[in-house]
Amino acid sequence: MEIMDGRVATIHYTLTDDDGIVIDKSSPESPLSYLHGAGNIVPGLEQALEGKKAGDTLTADVPPELAYGPRHEQLVQQVARAAFPEGADITPGMQFEAHGDQGPIVVMVTEVGDEQVTIDGNHPLAGRTLHFAVEVAGVREPSADELSHGHVHGEGGVHH
Repeated sequence: MEIMDGRVATIHYTLTDDDGIVIDKSSPESPLSYLHGAGNIVPGLEQALEGKKAGDTLTADVPPELAYGPRHEQLVQQVARAAFPEGADITPGMQFEAHGDQGPIVVMVTEVGDEQVTIDGNHPLAGRTLHFAVEVAGVREPSADELSHGHVHGEGGVHH
């Protein structure tokens, strides 16, 4: 059975950056399952997996435009330290939800000074080419619930 829109694909993957450093990977006992065509994974990887079958292996170099998009410097801002709760332990790497002109956005603290805190609203992988090494572990038809919800339930998928 081939990977195509509306089918559940289960994959083992390793994601690396341009320097070959591992950013993320599935564990051997817990591969990633997703509903193909539902936007559950980055578009470039989804395109590379189209038509593959269980047992197939591939590598895919996914440019930013087909992953998490380009980096937008206007999403990096300085915020007064006083805007945070008094006594809060704000440290680089913390993430929180902020409210912007177009609704909520997840931002990451990148620098903390005495007076200013630098936050970044870009996805951590924005502007980066992603390198995937993938093995297709399986392909199946989705359940009616998975189709109606737009994602895989249970093992390797979303847990409600």
